[in-house]
Amino acid sequence: MSARGAALAALALAAATACGTAAPGPQTAPDDVGEGRTAYPLRLDNCGDTYTFTKAPGRVVVMNGGSVAEVSTLLALGLGDRVIANAQSYGASETPGRVEAIAALPTGGVALNNLQDIPREAMLGLRPDLVISTHTGGFASESGFATRADLRAAGANTYVPPAACADDRAPTIEDSHAMIRDLGAVFDVPGRAEEIIADSTARIAATAAKVRDRPVGQVMIVFPGMGAADLDSVAGNGIWNDILAKAGAVNAFADATRATFASISAEQAAAAEVDALIVVDYLNPDPEATVRALFQRFPQWRAAVDNRFLVLSDSLYFGPDNHLAVERIAGLVHPDVFRQ
Repeated sequence: MSARGAALAALALAAATACGTAAPGPQTAPDDVGEGRTAYPLRLDNCGDTYTFTKAPGRVVVMNGGSVAEVSTLLALGLGDRVIANAQSYGASETPGRVEAIAALPTGGVALNNLQDIPREAMLGLRPDLVISTHTGGFASESGFATRADLRAAGANTYVPPAACADDRAPTIEDSHAMIRDLGAVFDVPGRAEEIIADSTARIAATAAKVRDRPVGQVMIVFPGMGAADLDSVAGNGIWNDILAKAGAVNAFADATRATFASISAEQAAAAEVDALIVVDYLNPDPEATVRALFQRFPQWRAAVDNRFLVLSDSLYFGPDNHLAVERIAGLVHPDVFRQ
């Protein structure tokens, strides 16, 4: 697998894992919907440990891990000015200006390691007060990273999203919202976090209501560049299945594997009912070339007959913009509903 494919695989692995609840303690008033209402010290349970914040972090490092969920959430919360080093990037987004906003963040002048992430000594040299990693492996000493204990000793708290502490279930949109809520509490913007969650929830509910009684569409999701061939990187289990369900659709290959990705044979693909195709864009100069190739190869698919496809990027993953994927997929699978 290429370095690009490995990074995307790490992103999708983070999207396909789940963990125990990481929820702010009672110091945050439950009825607070305004800004500046987090009462410090704030205790946060995260991946089986407890971290105490005495104030909103101001020197934040965001590790890569093949994700943009964490840095995108910080930007959605208006916290870009707290970031002193960001290693996350994706190159495509459904959110206008997101790619440019991520590119404009400081990198800390760090030389990344062969995992395209921040090694231990460089991390400690940045003197962060909070380090955010996509998954617990971002704090693994055997990979050359500063451990959570190392960073605690240096005065830095650490955070892993509530969707990446264990692997006993596929994540849902609610896991995306849990991270937004956590970071809103940590950074003293709980009201802003709740506004983002409420808007996303309302938009998803409105879309789901429109397609509730419609026939469910069979959707295939492919990730070009992750495997040797397109059929080596088909969506199996991940947050995308929750997104599809809200959009009045189902993953055509969810039963093909219990893993994040399925490797599909040509015979399996030919026998499948595929009403719509989604190609995930990741630094891809021509994602529609994948669409054309698959439609030419499997012209019997309803998706090919109707030329029904969609190119998506970050909204399909764990992060703050899942409502955009729900809306676009619903429009793809149920165009008659959304033309009214």
